[in-house]
Amino acid sequence: MAYECLLLLGVLSITFLIPHLLLGMAASIVLPGWALLLHVFLVLGAYFIGYWHFGGQTLAMQTWQLQIVTENYARPSPARLVLRYLLAWPSIIYFFAGLLWALLDRDRQFLHDRLAKTRIMFKAKT
Repeated sequence: MAYECLLLLGVLSITFLIPHLLLGMAASIVLPGWALLLHVFLVLGAYFIGYWHFGGQTLAMQTWQLQIVTENYARPSPARLVLRYLLAWPSIIYFFAGLLWALLDRDRQFLHDRLAKTRIMFKAKT
């Protein structure tokens, strides 16, 4: 997760920080807080859901040879990936409770994976 956060700094710099800095400097426009949060939510959603859908893994997951699959080890549908993304937010922002859940889970799954019927596994060698 630390490596993923480092990569997200770059993603957010390009897709969030730079456009809003230019908007503020060029037109003296500052969007309201809810619009800024919505922008971050949508940018991160596009990043995660896009990578999960097209390759089964984000850039950080590629480094560690991990991928997202369904409980039946199939490729998740876009709807299931959206659900996983939406469920990951409360899993993280409520004091990482959904991540700590993995310490108690019989399969060591995060709570959002358990609820979305997905799992993280090592990628099979091809």
